[in-house]
Amino acid sequence: MPNSDVVNPVTMKDLKSSDPRWCTGCGDYTILVGLRKFMVQNQIFRENTVNISGIGCSGRIPHYMNTYGIHSIHGRAIPIALGIALAKPELKLFIHSGDGDSLSIGGNHLLHGIKKNFNCVYLLFDNQIYGLTKSQTSPTTRQGLPTPSHPSGAMIEPINPISFALGAGASFVATTAEWMGNHFVETLDAAFKHPGFSFVHIAQRCPKFNPSAWNFQDSSWLTFLVDEQAGIAADSKSAPDAKVQSYSPHSYENAMAISKDVPNVFGLVYKAEKPMYDKLVLDATKNQKQKDLDDLLNDYII
Repeated sequence: MPNSDVVNPVTMKDLKSSDPRWCTGCGDYTILVGLRKFMVQNQIFRENTVNISGIGCSGRIPHYMNTYGIHSIHGRAIPIALGIALAKPELKLFIHSGDGDSLSIGGNHLLHGIKKNFNCVYLLFDNQIYGLTKSQTSPTTRQGLPTPSHPSGAMIEPINPISFALGAGASFVATTAEWMGNHFVETLDAAFKHPGFSFVHIAQRCPKFNPSAWNFQDSSWLTFLVDEQAGIAADSKSAPDAKVQSYSPHSYENAMAISKDVPNVFGLVYKAEKPMYDKLVLDATKNQKQKDLDDLLNDYII
């Protein structure tokens, strides 16, 4: 008889659910594969993992990961994830959200999710367009790009996701690209090991609706931020012509200054230890005594 105490290792096949359906060449495919690869490398069991998403092309990720998953409503993945963090703190949470889902309808929840600093990995898929609804201007669409919603070109400057996260008080901020496989997986690893809200910005290709968003075939325009202690190395295989800059992610002032170079820099931008809302709530709850039902009802007697 098989030994019931033997735990089988996690494999790529274990994490595969239904076949993914995105446009040909979509960066979501490589994000999906990179996430599976990261879980296999770290032997993160699917029964201990929850993938939560909002609405958009990124929203399909929970369907294609053979873990627990919630495909939530537009911009509302964070409050659902926070509820899970409070009810089941032992679970590993990955939140998937696009640039529109994160920074437009979900901007208020992103702000307070960052501020609460509850334990999760937040992945912002940035293709600089609303892809699911066929290429409307998004919060990160570059100024001047013609879209169906702005035929003469996007009128205002795009939001800088890194500056936004830093301004909201994030304890972990990193930026990577889905076509840089090693860098992407190493960034996930650093984010996963950080206690708190780990904000990861992902440059993502969208060849169907915004093919000019990221010039992934030429790497001379990008710079890797490298800190020997952070463990995120420059990805010379995927970006052979990229520049490498020695950088310490422990200074908030340096992080705000370097954020102005986004989207041309990739790496760990900022990391700090901050109080975690979920831990504070759970610790406070442990110290509370349960009231007798009659005592609770007496509070409502006039």
